[in-house]
Amino acid sequence: MKKCILIFGLGIFSFSNAQIPTGYYDGTAGLTGYALKTKLAQIITSGYSQHTYDALDDEYPKSDADKYYEKDNTILDIYSENPTGTDPYNYTFGVKKCGNYSVEGDCYNKEHTVPQSLFNEKLPMKSDIHHILPTDGKVNGMRSNYPYGKVNNPSITSKNGSKLGPNATPGSTYNGSVFEPINEFKGDVARCLLYFVTRYENQLSGFSSGNILNTGNINQGLVTWELNLLLSWHQQDPVSQKEIDRNNAAYDYQKNRNPFIDHPEWVTSIWGSSPLAVDDASFSKNLIIAPNPIKDNVINITGNKDLKQFKKALIYNMIGQNVQTVDNPFQDGNTIKLNNLPKGMYILKTGELNTKFIID
Repeated sequence: MKKCILIFGLGIFSFSNAQIPTGYYDGTAGLTGYALKTKLAQIITSGYSQHTYDALDDEYPKSDADKYYEKDNTILDIYSENPTGTDPYNYTFGVKKCGNYSVEGDCYNKEHTVPQSLFNEKLPMKSDIHHILPTDGKVNGMRSNYPYGKVNNPSITSKNGSKLGPNATPGSTYNGSVFEPINEFKGDVARCLLYFVTRYENQLSGFSSGNILNTGNINQGLVTWELNLLLSWHQQDPVSQKEIDRNNAAYDYQKNRNPFIDHPEWVTSIWGSSPLAVDDASFSKNLIIAPNPIKDNVINITGNKDLKQFKKALIYNMIGQNVQTVDNPFQDGNTIKLNNLPKGMYILKTGELNTKFIID
């Protein structure tokens, strides 16, 4: 798990608008592996300002308003948001909070990406905004306390395509049910859980596993199959502006940050690269690059007629660093001119679309 690929210039390509306080990550220079993870745990624990669980309701309008899709300031619910079309329903902050629900769209509540049952609903884990998201009550209940995983044959599918069903994650011996969010938010979920096992490293041995947490190996933090899956989701779905803005709001609120949003390259530096890599074909089905490997530093995209709607294209290397951003990339056709990037594998993200490509 400690093998790292394409590590160069750590930190150089971190998002310039992440608003990281000066000196916040002092002491991390030169650290890798679990030594880096432990140092980050110290940093994001120091100065943490604990709030009540109910106080999250007042914070969510600052951290989780939709300014990215419909841009209507309704609740950005990862279990109902439709990135490519009309949402099946929307919630206004403070209106239709659960309560009771019987179907989707009845009410919203709070989703602990690491279920409360694993830490006996104790503070500060119960109220830590970095891993608690406002979501539809029905879908939240559907997810229950199941691990996240890959679902091939869903027993239930939410209106935005999130799925519950038997675990089909490669390399897993767990045969129970798992929950799979849509591609657009898989990286978000992964970074929530990686934050959690870093922030609560010293308490992890007292939690329940739930086929999620590795309470016997607090350095690794997650059971191996779940870790490998989340590492691949982190690689496939790079950090978005939504996550950056939410991280800044969370810092204003509780005075700590998710380091894997500020420095996504640290995920690979700590845990290595997932053996699942980026081989999930579902991430590439809507965006085709040909030829691939690319030639002459030019990406040619085929089979897409509506790319002009996308205002930015972002190129990431396989440790999550944003190595190039192109504004208005498709105004003159479906090609993107790259900077002289080193040979290797990369991810192109534009709007809700992701795909991998190779520079040979």
